[in-house]
Amino acid sequence: MTTPRAAVILAAGKSTRMKSSRSKVLHHVGGRSMLEWVTELARSAGAEKIVCVVGESNADVRAEAENLGLDIAVQEPQLGTAHAVSSAKSALKGFKGNLAILYADTPFVTKQTLNRVYKSLETDTDVTVLGFEPEEPGSYGRLITDKGDLTAIVEAREATPEELAVRLCNSGVVAASVKNMFSALERVDNNNLKGEYYLTDIVKILRSDGKKAKAIIADTEEVMGVNSRVDLAVAEMAFQTRMREAMLINGVTLRDPDTIYFSYDTVIAQDAEIGANVVFGLGVKIAKHAVIHPFCHLEGTKIGEAAQIGPFARLRPGTEMGAGSKAGNFVETKKAKIGKDSKINHLSYIGDAIVGVGANIGAGTITCNYDGYFKHQTVVGDGAFIGSNSSLVAPVKIGKGAYLGSGGVVTKDVPADALAVARAEQVNKSGWAKRYNAAQRKRKAKK
Repeated sequence: MTTPRAAVILAAGKSTRMKSSRSKVLHHVGGRSMLEWVTELARSAGAEKIVCVVGESNADVRAEAENLGLDIAVQEPQLGTAHAVSSAKSALKGFKGNLAILYADTPFVTKQTLNRVYKSLETDTDVTVLGFEPEEPGSYGRLITDKGDLTAIVEAREATPEELAVRLCNSGVVAASVKNMFSALERVDNNNLKGEYYLTDIVKILRSDGKKAKAIIADTEEVMGVNSRVDLAVAEMAFQTRMREAMLINGVTLRDPDTIYFSYDTVIAQDAEIGANVVFGLGVKIAKHAVIHPFCHLEGTKIGEAAQIGPFARLRPGTEMGAGSKAGNFVETKKAKIGKDSKINHLSYIGDAIVGVGANIGAGTITCNYDGYFKHQTVVGDGAFIGSNSSLVAPVKIGKGAYLGSGGVVTKDVPADALAVARAEQVNKSGWAKRYNAAQRKRKAKK
C-alpha cells in the first residue's frame, strides 16, 4: 500500500530578477504558468495534500494558487527555504505520510522522477534529495555521498576545494516523512554566511538521528530553474524542443520543426502534417492525415481527419473542422462548426456559425455575427453554395442546397434549394465616365 503523499510548493520569492509586475511563477511556459506546471506534477504523482507557500506581497500568486485548489501558507519575512517549509506546518497538521518540497519556478521535473523520490522513502531511505550533474556545477550546492549514502549538502560558498570538485549538485527538491521533516526543521539554525535557515541542513540533522539519506539523480533539464526573462526564454525553448521530438517520435510530420510552436496540451494524431511557422495555442486537437499548411495560428480548435488548413489561416476557440473540410488562405473562424467536406477556400470570416456537410463558402464571405451588443448565429445547410463576397447578417439560415448569388447582403432566411440574389440591380449609364473624366481633367488644369 502506497504511503500517503503531500507536497509543499515554495512560491514566496520576490521575483526581482524577472523585472515584471507579475510574479515570476505566474509566467507561462508552453501555455501555462510555472505554478500550474508544478501543481500538476504533484497531483500526477499522487499528492493528496498540496500547500503553496506565498509571501504577503505576491497576492497574485496566492489568488492563482487558490484558483488551482491549493492550501495556502504565508512566509513573512522570507528567512530561507527551511523557514518557508516551516510556514506550511499548520496547513499539514494531522497529515501522516511523506512530504516532497517542490519549487514553483522549476516546472520541468517529471512525474516519473517525483515518483522515484516518493518511492525511495517507502523502501530504503528516510530523506531523499533530488540531484543532477550539470556540465558546470558553478554555484550550485554539492551533494556529498559515500557508498551510495548522502552524507551532506554543502553550499558552494562554504565548500572546500575538494567538495567543489564534486559534480553532483542539489536541485533543492527534498522529501521525507512529515514527522521527520518538521522534527528536523525545528533544529535548523541560521549559523551560516547568509544568515538564512537552509532546508538542506535537515540531511545532517536527520543523519545525526540515525536516519538514512539518499540522492536520486535527475536529468539536468528537469531541474532547470527560472529566475529571469532570459531563463524563461531558455525554458520555453527547452519545452518546445521536447514537444517537437515527441511529435516526431509519435508519427507526426513536422516540415520545419524549429519554426513550429506547441502548447502543453496540443494533441496531434499520427500521420498528420504540420507546415512551417505554425503556432498552436491552448486546446488544439488534430486528427490523422490532416494537413496544417504554413503560417497558421490555431487555438481552442478541433481538426477532423484529412482536413486542410491554411496557409495563413487563423482558427480561434470553438472552431471544429469536420473530416475532409478546408479552411484556406486568409480564412478566420471563431466558434464555428464546419461540416464534413465543406470548404472555406479563402479570404473569409466565419464566426458563430454552423456549416453543414459539403457546403462551399465563396471568397470574401463574412458572417456578420455581432450587432454591437450581442452575438448571433448563422446556419448554412448541407450542400449550400455561398457566392463570393457575400455578407450573411445573423441570425440567418441558409437552407440545404441553396445557392447565393455573389455580392449579396443576406438578411433573411433562404429556403432549401432556392436561389437568393440580394444585391441592387445594376444600372449602366452610357457616356457618363467619358463626361466625368473630361470635366475632372479640365478642373484640375485650372489649379
